[in-house]
Amino acid sequence: MKLQELLVRAQAGQVDSLELISLEGGTYVLEAVTGGHPVSVKDANGVVLHLRSVEHARDLLQGIPLLPFHLVHAEVHDEMCGMPPAAKEPLRVPISMRSAW
Repeated sequence: MKLQELLVRAQAGQVDSLELISLEGGTYVLEAVTGGHPVSVKDANGVVLHLRSVEHARDLLQGIPLLPFHLVHAEVHDEMCGMPPAAKEPLRVPISMRSAW
């Protein structure tokens, strides 16, 4: 889903929540959850948006109505130690869509 479509769908109440997925290397991917299914948010050219921070995501989401918003990251330290993962689900931390300051 393109960023402009996200805005339209969120204003129409068709977006359940947003997830900012933390990737290795310090970048993030934004996903919109609609009907229980996550969809990657893309730029105007159809390329998946790679964001550099939570604040970068907040800047992009300025015109979007408030929605549940989570920072999501996998438990990579378990893989690094060669042990089975402690949790089957990634860590999901609720964050504010607007600046914390």
